[in-house]
Amino acid sequence: MLGRREFLGGLAAIGVGLAFRPPSGPGPYVPLEVQLAGLQGAAQRPAAHRIDIHQHFISPSFLTTLTARNATTAVPGLVNWKGWTPARAVEALDQNTIATAMLSMTAPGVWLGSGASAAADARRYARELNDYAAASMVGAYKGRFGLFAVLPIPDVDGSLREIEYALDTLKAPGVGVLTSYGTQWLGDAAFAPIWQELNRRKAVVYTHPTDAACCPNMVPGVAAQMFEYPTDTARAIISLVASGTAAKYPDIRFVFSHGGGTITSVVGRLVGPAANGDGVTKPAAPDSRLAQLRRFYYDTAGAANQINMAALKTLASASQIVFGSDAPFFDPAPTVAGLQGSGFTAAELRAVERDNALTLLPTLV
Repeated sequence: MLGRREFLGGLAAIGVGLAFRPPSGPGPYVPLEVQLAGLQGAAQRPAAHRIDIHQHFISPSFLTTLTARNATTAVPGLVNWKGWTPARAVEALDQNTIATAMLSMTAPGVWLGSGASAAADARRYARELNDYAAASMVGAYKGRFGLFAVLPIPDVDGSLREIEYALDTLKAPGVGVLTSYGTQWLGDAAFAPIWQELNRRKAVVYTHPTDAACCPNMVPGVAAQMFEYPTDTARAIISLVASGTAAKYPDIRFVFSHGGGTITSVVGRLVGPAANGDGVTKPAAPDSRLAQLRRFYYDTAGAANQINMAALKTLASASQIVFGSDAPFFDPAPTVAGLQGSGFTAAELRAVERDNALTLLPTLV
């Protein structure tokens, strides 16, 4: 047994005060059980402070469904879902000093068929996945996970019901959607009731790409995740902006994966000649296309390098960039390392890794 003096000294050495944050602002997240268990070892660990806005999950039941349909996300050379468990997800958080990860679905989503039962099946899958994440991850590992709820889009009525359940009962701060559904992108008028409800709730909408139905296997030998995913992200952004949907629903906070995909390379074409030259660095007119691009958030998954980060800082500023890893499909470590060499100041890096996410999701504190 430690004496009282040694015990208090040990607590001071590992910064136990960080677990009790003053009202003036959040400090780094350090689980109390980590601090108290093995004082010498805990003192040597860096404090978990990052907030990962882009991690994926799956339930055992839905994995069985996808496997039976041969529809699991497959990227050559990646681990994919093999051996994945919530406990291993927590281990990965600890290894990369990630305090909290927001969970979302990836492609192919839950709309898996075209028959009469497609909508009913999608509703059932979405509810089962949301309940699984809420109980087995968010609830089981307090403070380590949050949920962007799964919706059965393009079923609008089913999506509205799931929004009500997920945000009111499960207390999810927002939803996760794909960039496209069949031949519909997010600015499609059919989805207006969904955006209206999410705007009323001031919800976060996390957007993850898929390979659109229009464009499978466009380049032989090149995985959709390499080329088509970032392209479909740009299509979704352009759909929201060009249709006026983004401006119509200003209280929705949209987050786009992978640095916004290819959007930075086409910004001049989207917003017009005024954005050429130094136009993208000047103040944007309210409700303009450029203003909408600047209010969106963009995560760092697959984009944590000097080129992508410099482009995003020019377009939207460091305040709109949030840390995302794409785990378990990618190890968070290269993203962590990549951001270190991407030209951020210390204050900007802290904002990207943590503070911007807290602005977006203040309930995480």
